[in-house]
Amino acid sequence: MAEKANVSIGTVDRVIHKRGEVSPATREKIMQIIEELDYQPNILASTLASKKVYSLGVLIPEPQTEEAYWSKPLIGIRQAFNEIQQYGIEIKIYQFKQTDPFFFKEKAHELLQEQHDGVVLAPFFSRESKAFIKSLEEREIPFVFIDSNIQDSSKISYIGQNSFQSGMLAAKLLDFSVPVDASVLIIHFAKEMDNQNHLVQRELGFYDYFKRKEKPSKRHITTIEINDPASDDYFAPIEAGIKKAGDVKGIFVTNSQVYKVAEYLEKNDLHDIRLIGHDLIPTNREYVRKNIVDFLICQRPEEQGHQSIITLFQHLILKKTVASENYTSIDIVTKENLDFYQEFNSNNYGTN
Repeated sequence: MAEKANVSIGTVDRVIHKRGEVSPATREKIMQIIEELDYQPNILASTLASKKVYSLGVLIPEPQTEEAYWSKPLIGIRQAFNEIQQYGIEIKIYQFKQTDPFFFKEKAHELLQEQHDGVVLAPFFSRESKAFIKSLEEREIPFVFIDSNIQDSSKISYIGQNSFQSGMLAAKLLDFSVPVDASVLIIHFAKEMDNQNHLVQRELGFYDYFKRKEKPSKRHITTIEINDPASDDYFAPIEAGIKKAGDVKGIFVTNSQVYKVAEYLEKNDLHDIRLIGHDLIPTNREYVRKNIVDFLICQRPEEQGHQSIITLFQHLILKKTVASENYTSIDIVTKENLDFYQEFNSNNYGTN
């Protein structure tokens, strides 16, 4: 019903129970839908009457700083919780460090000790995630992926960007903006790169774009991995990668740490290299303003957090069929549209 009315579940609740402020037009629209879908209010009412508590576990990376990427899904998760907590929902968040898969295994084990009815999971480390998923399946606990997708699984839904398409988009942007015979560098800031599915998919999409071109590409594309993203000594591997590739005119960074490359380019006065990365975190935003980062590919992480919780709510409580692939938008942010880029606001898209 909330989806059909394009409002939050909390707004529907206020209309049903005649409490809180709702505009007359919205109230009338919801009442009309209630008449069409008489069973829906009955489901919510029976859930409240049963006083059953549904427990949701959320396993996501710990933000490296207060403003880092993984602080943003938490905003959406908390907003979703505020909307549905009156229906007997509890949420417990488990956060693992991004530097070592051991921490993922540790928090996954901790989560499994609790009696959760559903799980939101960022399958950050592919191998460890598959082992955890097997445990969830054995316990018949439904789960939703956020940010990264594992195709061959029994997930309820995936909420996030199409990482392969994101990589193709980055390749197209660089293809349009650098000379045809120039070298292009792909940089991963990641430990155990082959174990991080979403970064692998972005790289595959990047290479696939050039494979699909009608005329064979003359571009020399080189991939380098910076295996200790937490280290402060990242200038040396960036410099070595640029020198080895030769005549680099474009760089694609597969995650939000593009600001590290931007810092290197700025300090070495390398303003003729086009730079593309991911995510609108404050440090990246400032380098976009300086015209050092040319494009940011953004994926609305707050919306992902919100939708992951709402999707589990719809599956567990409303008994609805949810989409198995729920792709969020792939946004291109530049200096020209930076100030107009809208951060997460559930009222902009409703709950679906």
